[in-house]
Amino acid sequence: MKIKSVFFVLIGVLILSSCKNQNKNISDDAAIDNHEFTNDLIHETSPYLLQHAHNPVDWNAWSDDVFKKASEENKLVILSVGYSTCHWCHVMEEESFEDTEVAKLMNDKFVSIKVDREERPDLDMVYQTALQLVNGTGGWPMNAIIMPNGSPVFLGTYFEKEEWKNILIKFSSEYEKNPEKMTEYATMLADGVQEVYEQPAKQSANAITPDKFVNGITEWATVWDKQWGGNLGQQKFILPANLTMLLDYAVLQQNSEAENHVINTLDKVIHGGIYDHVDGGFFRYSTDNTWKVPHFEKMLYDNAQLVYLLSKAYKLTENKEYKTKVAETLKFLKTEMRNEDGGYFSAMDADTNGEEGVYYVWKKEELQSLIGDDFELFSKYFNIEDSQVWEDGNFVLNNTTSKGEILKAFEISEEAFDKKKENWKSTLYQARQKREKPTKDFKILTSWNALLIDGLLEAYKAFGDEKYLTEAVSVFNYLNEYNFKDTQLVHSYTKDSKQKEVFLEDYAFLAKSAFALYEVTLDVSYLQTSKELMNISSEKYKSNSELFYYNISSDLVPSIINTSDGVVPSANAIMAQNFLRIGHLEYNTDYLKKAAVMGSLITEDFESQAVSYGAWGSLLLQQVYPFYEIVVVGKDAKGMLSEINSTYIVNSIIVGSTVESDISLFKDRFSEDETFVYVCRNNTCKLPVKTVSGAYDQMKSFGYQGFK
Repeated sequence: MKIKSVFFVLIGVLILSSCKNQNKNISDDAAIDNHEFTNDLIHETSPYLLQHAHNPVDWNAWSDDVFKKASEENKLVILSVGYSTCHWCHVMEEESFEDTEVAKLMNDKFVSIKVDREERPDLDMVYQTALQLVNGTGGWPMNAIIMPNGSPVFLGTYFEKEEWKNILIKFSSEYEKNPEKMTEYATMLADGVQEVYEQPAKQSANAITPDKFVNGITEWATVWDKQWGGNLGQQKFILPANLTMLLDYAVLQQNSEAENHVINTLDKVIHGGIYDHVDGGFFRYSTDNTWKVPHFEKMLYDNAQLVYLLSKAYKLTENKEYKTKVAETLKFLKTEMRNEDGGYFSAMDADTNGEEGVYYVWKKEELQSLIGDDFELFSKYFNIEDSQVWEDGNFVLNNTTSKGEILKAFEISEEAFDKKKENWKSTLYQARQKREKPTKDFKILTSWNALLIDGLLEAYKAFGDEKYLTEAVSVFNYLNEYNFKDTQLVHSYTKDSKQKEVFLEDYAFLAKSAFALYEVTLDVSYLQTSKELMNISSEKYKSNSELFYYNISSDLVPSIINTSDGVVPSANAIMAQNFLRIGHLEYNTDYLKKAAVMGSLITEDFESQAVSYGAWGSLLLQQVYPFYEIVVVGKDAKGMLSEINSTYIVNSIIVGSTVESDISLFKDRFSEDETFVYVCRNNTCKLPVKTVSGAYDQMKSFGYQGFK
């Protein structure tokens, strides 16, 4: 969409349509020899684009040259956006893009472009915005017909073969007969998008107050599902950023209703079918309102954020199931989603040979054979009953009966039951390993791996297990080695990748992770990296407003300002959080003011639609309520920090140093002989104390109510 000086924001959380190939290193010649059709996508490294390299459609990757070709040949452009683990993308490929009749129509009348939305989220964001404007919703696959200048005249998602053919015939014919009319419509749509979505950059500052924050939570609470957790609706996304913010608010303000909602949601999720009870890890979303039947793809961003949230929740509740689910999820990720050098893949497919979920579900007869004498107990716990069958006689393991009820009904001890569960899991895991596994998307995305670093560090804080810290450092080192091209950060890495694009989320998320590593390790090199990434991104993506562009514009792609959260947090919100934390550490008033102004531009949005602004809510919470600086200085700082980090503490920066330091929070506070804890709030500090409990008493005297 070619629009100058236009800003876009995706309003609300997309309730997305449902959404396979390994990036094999084979020569182009060999690939061509083994297939009837080969198109220009054979030269790409994205698993999704390579999946379509042998379609009869003459696909092209996005480039200026392709649009120049369309203009010279006076053809409309078909833009098809998806990703490698998208189920309905697979279906449309099989039905339409592998069909020679459809391909001939596309090749004769159009120039066709395939885009991997995970590789080019900027392009996806632009056209999803237009799709939402005309259809009211979005999703993948996203299929558009666009003018040779990039402006869309038609947008939709999945279409059956005959529908798609009719659309192609209609628009190609109309373009031949009435090109001026089509150009007029495209211009009108572009103007409409501009009018709606340039608003965030023009929004007036509106400082946050406690009442406005509570208004946002109260409005969101009207759609809470009090029985099953999450938000009311026929499909459910977990949305960890929202729940993290809400749990912080609940603890800080001792709001039992908010806390109960988060805990109920987590409890329902970890027992539901959206959690893989055999391999570990979470699926993308639930296709029903009880978390029973998931859409079976597993995404890195979901699992990374849920590791973070469950680790935090464990610090509050000491619920052993949360600890178990974190361990199982991280084991799954390391086993199935990690490459040999230490980077984590973006996704694992829902499908195996075109059939969704077949790797994960079970027939009753198979379970009876595998579980044996324990089947009655097993079936009661995991709902293997005729009334609970999913489809085609298949069952999704999920638990809605409490352990206490099971123990009582079967007169079994908790220890014996837990041992049986472990045996069941091992048995089913071995049986599942004999099945053909779903394929994986082997891209290593900078922003999503940064989210995993945060999750690993929070797990380390909660459980004190060094392996989590070691893995967090390993992932960070991997990104430093592989996700920089000629010293420049890139969004996506695969072997021999040509991609040079990078986005605000990559810089913002990695800067946040680097700062988190500094907080845990006390290694100032991580702090320096965080500051460097913030400095680069602040300049690279600066706009005329206090918010930042998501991308670098081109003739075909405008600069986008995106503020709402989706399945990952808003990059602008994370930038603001980074400014706040570094600002407190270094008493950098410019950074603190920047964070305050950015937050004030979103206050109105949060107040009216907090469900779409969870990451901003975390920032606003720290601005509207007192913020604490907890500083540990001395030779025993690391040990005391570990103790503090294992406690659920809200609205705080927790940092330390074992050496003399000129960083503002440490300046003139170091002693060779003693280790002291300093507690400050709003530029007011207490006298140093020598114990963690003493520091907590000082926080209480300041008015902090978050301790259990």
